[in-house]
Amino acid sequence: MRRTERTILHVDMDAFFAAVEVREQPRLAGRPVIVGADPRSGRGRGVVAAASYEARRYGIRSAMPISEAYRRCPHGAYLRPRGALYAEVSGRIFEILRRYTDLVEPLSVDEAFLDVTGSAPLFGEGGAVARAIKQHIHGAESLSASVGVASSKFVAKLASDLEKPDGLVVVAPGTEREFLAPLAIGRLWGVGPRTLERLHRIGIRSFGDLQDREREELIRALGEALGDRFFRLCRGIDDRPVLPHRARKSLGREITFDADVAERRTVERTLLHLCEQVASALRRRSLAGDTVAVKLRWEGFDTVTRQVKLAQPVNTFEEIWPVAVRLLRSADQRERRIRLVGVSLSGLTAEGEGQLSLFRTGETGDRRVARAVDALRERFGRNSVIRAELLDKE
Repeated sequence: MRRTERTILHVDMDAFFAAVEVREQPRLAGRPVIVGADPRSGRGRGVVAAASYEARRYGIRSAMPISEAYRRCPHGAYLRPRGALYAEVSGRIFEILRRYTDLVEPLSVDEAFLDVTGSAPLFGEGGAVARAIKQHIHGAESLSASVGVASSKFVAKLASDLEKPDGLVVVAPGTEREFLAPLAIGRLWGVGPRTLERLHRIGIRSFGDLQDREREELIRALGEALGDRFFRLCRGIDDRPVLPHRARKSLGREITFDADVAERRTVERTLLHLCEQVASALRRRSLAGDTVAVKLRWEGFDTVTRQVKLAQPVNTFEEIWPVAVRLLRSADQRERRIRLVGVSLSGLTAEGEGQLSLFRTGETGDRRVARAVDALRERFGRNSVIRAELLDKE
């Protein structure tokens, strides 16, 4: 079967964290729900992890400081994240997805690509599989998912975004160009504010405008790599395979900002928050890693990763953060806005298996403190202990 005849699904849970909270607390239905703050901790602490569609009407988005969310929507329901609950629900959802195909590529806890090309004899064509998955998830978890069906990852992802929440969009093979043509060019992967401005200057405002240009013209205007990529994507040409989940070799967290960010304090503060999440996740799994990596994506979709191998495995914020922020600052191009920031630990081993320094005996003070903080948060909630750096300075 030719690559263009594949059937790819992009399954994306709708406002996942917030939707789980509404399911668990039905009294919240219809209210703006913001996940990322403990109502007992007072105003202005932490950042938004997720927002319901009702909250998004007020301009609230992920990674926004909680203080700004309060200013926009003081009457919203502000909840502390319950990571263990979301992970449990996510695990059950992925079990459902794998009943329809073994080619499932997780993108995060709440979205995945599926290649269901070989599933037609059992479950029907792509649209039928998508409907079955949506009904299965709703029946089992009382949650809604939006699904895009197409012959490639790129088109399936765009399709899943168009009719949220609870959407289903099927792009039949051979209709990709027609489907993409009216979409605003800002939806194209790799188009940041500067690239968008360049495209507008040469009269390109939609996918259709881009489809009308020759490859050579785009390469002259945008450079070889970007010009060729845009020429292919605007026609729905994307041959990337769906890669099933493999054994974990690293553990990380990243955030894509809703709008590209120029303020480096915001980026560093977000990285700090991510370092704490990664450290906590490592300890919950009794793991440590000896290689710290920081990922940056700028406007225009250029991406860079910087990493450093440490003398021994680590799993505390105090050990990870100084390394991560140095990597961030060394890789940064400060004149450019940032779209995504992430941090990960690789070279994972069971905690305690790494080679100890001659001058280290037993658990360090940092690790004893981290364990104590873990215990407090487990008992009293994630925001019962908050780093001073994450408090909003108003």
